[in-house]
Amino acid sequence: MKISKKSDYALRVLMTLVECYGLEPISIRELAARNAVPKRFLEHIMLDLKSQGWVTSLPGKSGGYTLSCPPEEINMGQVVRYFDGLLAPINCVSLNQYEKCSQEAVCRFRRVFLDVRNETARLMDSTNLAAVFRGEPVRSQEVFDEPLMGGAGI
Repeated sequence: MKISKKSDYALRVLMTLVECYGLEPISIRELAARNAVPKRFLEHIMLDLKSQGWVTSLPGKSGGYTLSCPPEEINMGQVVRYFDGLLAPINCVSLNQYEKCSQEAVCRFRRVFLDVRNETARLMDSTNLAAVFRGEPVRSQEVFDEPLMGGAGI
């Protein structure tokens, strides 16, 4: 599974809003700068986040954006599904973007992709933004763990 830039940027900005939850609104200019997101692109993302009821915008000189609900009420699965549409690695195991495959009746590896879809959905749907924010950033050594390095396409 690979998420889009929109999902990536939306999650970055949401993490900033979680960090500042209950404080003053944050301007779109500051959100863009803090998260290395092009401001024009972020404007569209913020409209989407607002339409979903996840953020509120406040006009004026000291206005900006805030979370419109507690971070415990938004989970990663909701955000990624909204922007990307699916969590399934292949379409023949997707609920929303299912595409029939000529090999379904005999395919053995489809089971693995179904398990990947189910585990990904379970993890992302059970992980709210507050829990993500409490977590630690990933260290380089975790990404480049020796036992995994043999899988050249990770």
